[in-house]
Amino acid sequence: MYRNSWLPEVFNDFFENNNMPRTNATAPAINVLETANDYQVELAAPGMRKDDFNVNIDADGNLTIKMENHHEDESKQAHYLRREFSYSKFEQTLILPEDVDKNKISARVADGVLTVVLPKIVKEEQKVARQITVG
Repeated sequence: MYRNSWLPEVFNDFFENNNMPRTNATAPAINVLETANDYQVELAAPGMRKDDFNVNIDADGNLTIKMENHHEDESKQAHYLRREFSYSKFEQTLILPEDVDKNKISARVADGVLTVVLPKIVKEEQKVARQITVG
C-alpha cells in the first residue's frame, strides 16, 4: 500500500488491519485521491448534512475536519435496535503537503460523502522573453 506522508499513520494502520470488519469501525472511511491539479479527501458521511461539518485550517496550517450529528434522534417515537452507519461525533486533523494552496481549499457534501478539494499551488513558468537593448 502506498503511504502518503501527510496522511496520519493511524489511518495507514486502520486501512491495513484486515482483522477488523468494517461494521465495527469507529471512524468514517476516508479516500484520498491525487490528480495533477489537486488532492481530494472523501469522507463517508451517511445521513449527515452540511451543517454537521466544520472544516478549517488550524493555527499550525493543518486541515481539521469535525463532524457532529446535530439532528440525531429527531423522532423520540422510536429507537434503534441496531445502528452501524451513523457517526455522532468525529474529528481528524490532516497535515497538508507543502504544495497545497491553503487559500483555495473548498468542501462540499453530496450523496453521503464530504469531499474536500485541496488545490495544488500553480507554479508559473519564468518567461524568458525580454527586450534586448542594442548598444
